[in-house]
Amino acid sequence: MHTERVTFLTTPDHKAALDAFAASKGRSVGHVVREASSQYMAQPSVSADEEEEALRLALPELEAAVTSMHNTVASMRADIARTCATVDAILAGERT
Repeated sequence: MHTERVTFLTTPDHKAALDAFAASKGRSVGHVVREASSQYMAQPSVSADEEEEALRLALPELEAAVTSMHNTVASMRADIARTCATVDAILAGERT
């Protein structure tokens, strides 16, 4: 089998994690990286059409969530305004 060298840079923590994982499996780091990259490349990729459809389906949910948040904030502002008016009245010596 003909092989070629592949080099990549990673953080010391990631390298240590790779070393530890490979050792725990009784494999070399090269074997772990080959297996992981093979599995990654074998995964079916999402097409642009599928991604667009997922976004289209998510949009109504997002719009509803934003509307709900807007209503909640508006209600909170009204509560704060009423509370401030009550506090101001009490501090001014009035009863509400």
